Amino acid sequence: MINPKILVTGATGKTGGAVVTQLLAKGVPVRAMVRTPDKRSAALEARGAEVVVADVFDPGRLMDAMRDVQRAYYCPPYHPFVIQSASAFAVAAREMDLEQIVGLSQWLAGPNHPSLMTRQLWLIDRMFAALPGIAHTVVNPGFFADSPYLEMMPFAAHLGVFPLPVAGESLNAPPSVDDIARVAVAALLDPARHAGKSYRPTGPKLLSVDEMAAVIGRVVGHKVRHVRTPLWMFYKAAKAQGLEPFLLSGLRHYFQDHDRGAFAVGTPNDTIRELTGKDAEDFETIARRYAALPQSRQSVGARLAAFARFMAVPMLPGFDPATYDRAQKQPTPPTPHLALDDADWKASHGIKDSVVVHSPLKMAFA
Repeated sequence: MINPKILVTGATGKTGGAVVTQLLAKGVPVRAMVRTPDKRSAALEARGAEVVVADVFDPGRLMDAMRDVQRAYYCPPYHPFVIQSASAFAVAAREMDLEQIVGLSQWLAGPNHPSLMTRQLWLIDRMFAALPGIAHTVVNPGFFADSPYLEMMPFAAHLGVFPLPVAGESLNAPPSVDDIARVAVAALLDPARHAGKSYRPTGPKLLSVDEMAAVIGRVVGHKVRHVRTPLWMFYKAAKAQGLEPFLLSGLRHYFQDHDRGAFAVGTPNDTIRELTGKDAEDFETIARRYAALPQSRQSVGARLAAFARFMAVPMLPGFDPATYDRAQKQPTPPTPHLALDDADWKASHGIKDSVVVHSPLKMAFA
């Protein structure tokens, strides 16, 4: 039997790159779609992927990228007009007779969420599901272990702090990027079995942010403590690191959802084992990979440089998400609700009113 050719968008990103790597390891032909060629796309090509340069917002270029392709992994760009990207993708998929789309979504996706990205992901899921003759599978993780938690590894390794604007008691069972990709690959290799399904991959254990800090401390060999960073300071540091304003705008809502317990609901689960036959990676295993990266390797010079960057943060330019949203003239629902305040979100996620929410405030919704 000839393996189908699979298109992977966002192929040099986190989940996209992992999907490409795993498909190639299984001998599946992959067309890796990238926005611009660079060292990362050259590495994919060297491993056997067919690399194509295309704009995910351009239906014509997407049709060209889908020529002779049977299935696709759609990784949405984090962009204010992501719905246009998905619409272009849907048009191209119909025109090119694609048989399957596996789409990366979000656990929080719902029609009334205050984050525009989250509302658009909810629409995208439903638009793809409505495409006739195309099998559709949703992969909807919460916060990854890799991001935002382990992006803080250099601070933990060099300064002994784990800075995040959430409560230390706030809970999640974060999956690795590789495990999220494994779920997507399992769906891509068996469209009939996974058509119409929505999968939420999680890590194997529910952890508080304080417990994550303790795990990271074991990995780096010294005590690491969580510091609840003020949001204004987090914005300054994130902006300096090049995070897009649209992402920063949504993060304030996601951090609130984190503290409310939205990421703790329904975790941990066995999705990864059931779909892939292997246990989900634990947080310590993932943390050890990040601790081994060059930016986290410990030395006196690295520690002094990290300290200088940390101390400079209060003097950096800030970011006002409300002003940004108004300037963008973003549409808003009549009554925006965080996930656990939204009856529609709870109903669509199979959450009953009697479920107790794990959160630092020990809230239950009635």
